[in-house]
Amino acid sequence: MNRYDLDAMSSYEASADRENPAFAPAVEEIAAQSVVPTNTVQTTWPLIPWARGPLSSAVIAALQREPGTLGVTPDIVVADALTDDDFQLALYLCYEVHYRDLTGSDWEWDVGLLALRAQLEDIFEERLREEIALRHPLGHFDVSTAIDQLIFTAKGPSLPAYFNQRGTLDQLRELCVHRSASHLREADPHAFAIPRLTGEAKAAMVEIQYDRRSTGDAARTHSTLYGATMTALGLDSSYGSYVEMLPGVTLATVNLVSMFALHRKWRAALVGQLAVTEMTSVGPMERYSRALERFGIGPEGCRFYDAHVDIDSHHAHIARDRMVTGLLSEEPDLGVDILFGAAAALLLEENFAHHVLSAWELNESSLVPWEINT
Repeated sequence: MNRYDLDAMSSYEASADRENPAFAPAVEEIAAQSVVPTNTVQTTWPLIPWARGPLSSAVIAALQREPGTLGVTPDIVVADALTDDDFQLALYLCYEVHYRDLTGSDWEWDVGLLALRAQLEDIFEERLREEIALRHPLGHFDVSTAIDQLIFTAKGPSLPAYFNQRGTLDQLRELCVHRSASHLREADPHAFAIPRLTGEAKAAMVEIQYDRRSTGDAARTHSTLYGATMTALGLDSSYGSYVEMLPGVTLATVNLVSMFALHRKWRAALVGQLAVTEMTSVGPMERYSRALERFGIGPEGCRFYDAHVDIDSHHAHIARDRMVTGLLSEEPDLGVDILFGAAAALLLEENFAHHVLSAWELNESSLVPWEINT
């Protein structure tokens, strides 16, 4: 199956090479050297990646037809839904139709696709709960203190510390590719929560969103600043350009936020996820900015990280003391969901860091090898 609609690709100068067998040796050589492909040209192709297995293949094939034609989908049989590439890509695509027009056909509210998404979500949630029970037992604290405790006791390797000590420029570029799926739409999922919150929690969420969108200046929104970082690193900053290279552990971190964002019942879990994100941001962002400077990246490329350092210490207090506390004052029964969202976010970040650093310790790429997709 071709990834792209060739008519839509006609303006992209390298389109023929992607299908040319003569191009394969160069691709394999790049993958072997763990070098992220660079492309500063904004891509014009549709946002449909290569399939990773039967589930994602079924979704990709359907999205290139008219809505209502999903048909019978494969049984969902995976070793671990938290890490499986095929499972997470299928779920990612089910969510992506709510953010972007992938193919020109409106699949957003297709009954069959929503039913498949619900099955995937049930399995995803079940695995999260199983793993959280093993890794993040919660003590008898009030919710805000319990979030502090989750952060304090979180285990696993530290990517920021790695770059503070030994990370290379190629590895930093590779990390930016991983994060592009979330950072290029950074504030979008949380916007779904605004009409689902009330009072102080809603006001706190709006303030965080307003800051993330750089107080209304389109040129300084965090997603735009991240695009500038990618450009400074010689990467393609267009939305969705690297999805086909992202492993399941990366897509899981993105899918978690979408699952919480697109369900009203998970509004408290989304609050918990955002709270831990803001509360753990400042130190890592500062280290990444220093790493960029060390590799000779100028101020424009560092601005995304510097903006987070400047504002996220303030956001941490807003998220913990106003958003979390405000939601609990309105709906005290939602404390369990807040903690689930917080614990799930930390769990998936731990999985992600383990995956990336384990690959780098073996001098391998942590991205999906190109030869799998071609």
